[in-house]
Amino acid sequence: MNKKQKNDYFDEFPLDDYEKELEEFLGKGKFVPVKNFEKRKKDLQEAAKNFLELQKTKRITLRVKNEDIIKVKARAKKVNIPYQRLLNALIHKFAEGETSINI
Repeated sequence: MNKKQKNDYFDEFPLDDYEKELEEFLGKGKFVPVKNFEKRKKDLQEAAKNFLELQKTKRITLRVKNEDIIKVKARAKKVNIPYQRLLNALIHKFAEGETSINI
């Protein structure tokens, strides 16, 4: 494929404002090479991998007093959600520092 055909192929796709800005900077030669490109690339790939890992869920097992689980199930039923979702929301809020407990 020659250069003209390659450019024609990309001309078929409309660019959004950000992509147009990037194209303009590329045309003006405003981008400069990244120092230690391979290391930077490896660091970014690792960050992406870690981000994806954090988005996964993990199954856990824990012991809970029967009285407590009955109360949680009743409260979840009042708001019409599964009790597991309620427990997950409580754990998430605590992990994010949005709520605290007194022990």
